[in-house]
Amino acid sequence: MDKAFKALSDTTRRLLLDRLHEDNGQTLTQLCEGLGMSRQATTQHLGLLEAANLVTTVKRGREKLHYLNPVPIHAIQERWISKFDRPRLTALGALKQKAESAMNTPHATKPDFVYTTYIEATPEKVWQALTDADITAAYWGHHNVSDWQPGSAWEHRRTDGSGIADVTGTVIEATAPTRLVITWASPGEERPDGPSTVTFDLKPLGGTVQLTVTHENLRDEAERRQAAGGWSAVLSNLKTYLETGKLLPLPAWS
Repeated sequence: MDKAFKALSDTTRRLLLDRLHEDNGQTLTQLCEGLGMSRQATTQHLGLLEAANLVTTVKRGREKLHYLNPVPIHAIQERWISKFDRPRLTALGALKQKAESAMNTPHATKPDFVYTTYIEATPEKVWQALTDADITAAYWGHHNVSDWQPGSAWEHRRTDGSGIADVTGTVIEATAPTRLVITWASPGEERPDGPSTVTFDLKPLGGTVQLTVTHENLRDEAERRQAAGGWSAVLSNLKTYLETGKLLPLPAWS
């Protein structure tokens, strides 16, 4: 959290976050426009923001896209601001929701939703939690069922024994324990542009795992908002489950 406070103390870095809040997923060239400083200086500021987990980057071809990550802001909200100013807590909650869901994408290749969290676990444990049917049932409320081989089907089945799958798709890539790519759609859903795609990237960092979830090809703003709320809840429950062995008091998506 000290890194987040330090990163937020600089006017230029706050401006960069504001610009990402207005239009998430910008390249370095786009972020340099109008700043009146060199690319190297802007890169240094972005490096500090990324080190503080306030910015997440995703590579697309030769480009690196920068995304605002609301997790540290939420942590500051929960641990500090709520003690001193309850009305502003509500306002920051609205800001967090907007930051997670604002994905007005001028380029078709820009991911629609990106979320990064850090989990005190090994990559193998996080991978198992994403792919084991019984574990996903515990923190996600659905069994994720597949053999997790590229080209295989996967299902997001209810835990009531009905066998009903609320989401289905295909495993595009499965490189344990670092990367999983799956398609995502409701059974029988007609999507002219094809199903959306979810990518889980796992990166070990000391005794933690940086887990980045990218959800692409979402249909509209309403679906982006739904994805933002859903993934935030699921990943918070996953982090709590792996670090403490417990679940959030109520299903976060309720």
